[in-house]
Amino acid sequence: MKIVLLGANGQLGWQLRRSLSLVGEVMPLEIDLRGTQWADLVRAARPAAVVNAAAYTAVDQAEDEPEAAFEVNAHACEVLAALTGELGAWLLHFSSDYVFDGSGDRPWTETDLPRPLSVYGRSKLAGDKAVAANPRHLVLRSSWLYDSWGQNFLKTILKAAASRDELAVVADQRGAPTRAALVADVAALALRQAFAGQPVAGTYHVAAAGVTTWHEYACLVVKEAMARGMAVRAVPEGIRPIPAAEYPARARRPVNSRLDTTKLRRTFGLQLPDWKQGVNAVVAELLDRSSLA
Repeated sequence: MKIVLLGANGQLGWQLRRSLSLVGEVMPLEIDLRGTQWADLVRAARPAAVVNAAAYTAVDQAEDEPEAAFEVNAHACEVLAALTGELGAWLLHFSSDYVFDGSGDRPWTETDLPRPLSVYGRSKLAGDKAVAANPRHLVLRSSWLYDSWGQNFLKTILKAAASRDELAVVADQRGAPTRAALVADVAALALRQAFAGQPVAGTYHVAAAGVTTWHEYACLVVKEAMARGMAVRAVPEGIRPIPAAEYPARARRPVNSRLDTTKLRRTFGLQLPDWKQGVNAVVAELLDRSSLA
């Protein structure tokens, strides 16, 4: 089975190269999804599936560049849905907790009504809807993604703790930090079952178990780094909790980013690891190779 992988050089794409290699022949394509010229490359490959890990992810910048965000996150998905439908191929796409408004105090389910707060969130929701035009689609929504590859909150905190005496981190937004490797492994499992003819099409929420805040997350990262011998200036006690209102951001973020993974766990028979396990593992990997690049 040939699998075209878009966005293969991002933190999720890098992990997908690994996980999808156990499912089929992976063809990485790092292409600009603006316009439609790229569609001929995908069509020529005649894949059994297209896995779309490419996205416009500059959340704040999207407020000033809505056309660019929608071109990549929504219009490209329309083209992909039509193209994979024409080829009889599966389309696996990744989405975000930003499609929800973050209200309430319970985890969001796949049937909850999306109400995005930002241009980025609206563009991702439009992409979700576009992908569904191909009946052979899988949408995996995740939150607070990180890994040892690429740029993310975890690596930012490690660098800041090494160079600053005090940090201020938002403490009134809740979610589950989710490692890209976990999402990639779930994607491979879902695609394997799709290829086997199982009735798995649809949207699923993928997130590590448990819940935390950005502040608690940052404290754990620094604590684990210290336990592994990293010299820091900002110890966990020096990380000041602040409300989101004190952190200047162009785009509004959901206060409640918790995702209910019941549907995913029941459909695929999965147990999802606690969020702390992935965080500790990535901190260890980064310090073992002594690189935060």
